[in-house]
Amino acid sequence: MAASLYLVAGKATDSVTHGLLPAAARLGLDVTLLTDRPAAHRAGGHAFDGPVVECDVSDFRDIVPRIGREPAAVFSNSDFLQVPAALAAAYFGLPGKDWRAAARAKNKALMRRHLAPIDPVFSADAQRVPEDAPYPLVLKPREGVASEDVFLVEDARELAARVGEISARRDDPLVAEEYLPGRLHTLETLGDGRERRVLGSFRTTLSPPPFFVEERLEWAEPPPETSQVLRQLDALGIGFGACHTEFVVHEGRARIIEVNYRLIGDHCDFLLADLLGVPLFEQILRVHLGEPLPDPPVPRPRHAIAEPVIADRSGTLTAAPGPLLMEDGPVRLSYRPQRAVGDSVAVTRTNRDYLGTVRAIGPGPEEVEAALARFRAAHDWTIA
Repeated sequence: MAASLYLVAGKATDSVTHGLLPAAARLGLDVTLLTDRPAAHRAGGHAFDGPVVECDVSDFRDIVPRIGREPAAVFSNSDFLQVPAALAAAYFGLPGKDWRAAARAKNKALMRRHLAPIDPVFSADAQRVPEDAPYPLVLKPREGVASEDVFLVEDARELAARVGEISARRDDPLVAEEYLPGRLHTLETLGDGRERRVLGSFRTTLSPPPFFVEERLEWAEPPPETSQVLRQLDALGIGFGACHTEFVVHEGRARIIEVNYRLIGDHCDFLLADLLGVPLFEQILRVHLGEPLPDPPVPRPRHAIAEPVIADRSGTLTAAPGPLLMEDGPVRLSYRPQRAVGDSVAVTRTNRDYLGTVRAIGPGPEEVEAALARFRAAHDWTIA
């Protein structure tokens, strides 16, 4: 009898549909999808042909009764669902993330409070920022994602205006944090509870302030200050499963911006798997099944870039390529759309403005840059 995997999901994502679910099938797992949005997982390009069970996935007390008597793993790749999935796994005595570490990663105020003894960063409830706060500050939702409603504010007046603007759209808590200057990097890790392995790192290019849209991720050696980041992750209790950490390096000091206790998103997960040449999605599921990490991959001299195509105006997408996979000399290019022709597009100055992502892997930076430029020139994205 095949082992049973219970995958806890919210909205339908390519990471689950085209990454994790096929990986589970290759591992021979019986998958049950638990979600509060069953229609999204039963139709269109995200249709799942296995059992889809509706439940309140934000509450482990509703997840647990939906799970059979002998589950092999309970897993989620959602930012918002790491805590309930971890609690459900713990209820059944299964390998999983420490729910407390998952809570610290998701709640930016908790993260700052927990890291304060080793890396103090000013952070306050956005409604109660003291007069002597160290402006400029970064205003953001306490548990937000995708650069949504994240702004750099220069003074108390601008802070108040932005808080009012955001609060008209959403009612979750906001925090105001000290702006941390420096070069932005990511750190991708995978752990089995005994070992935490660094998979690699990207350098991230952001849009001009006051916004924080990720415009490009370029593969790079982890900076020398990476050991500081690993100590901060240790302090947070983070070491099991996949983790995507964003941090800045400035004058020899590494400081965490945020921790996403799941696999990197925006199609960079597929890029990472291709770049490393490993079955990454299977490896993630295997550690949740209690298996140890495999031997590390043999290093390969490769370069990679993930570059989103970003909407520059609001309207209707009238022309755009579909999914593509092609070779340009020694460079392998792939494109996966995030918006379809006919979709309505509203510019938000966040990562939600992505129309799709181009991924390029080749022997070196020059070849990759040239192939990427040729790809962009050969295709049209039109918003009318």
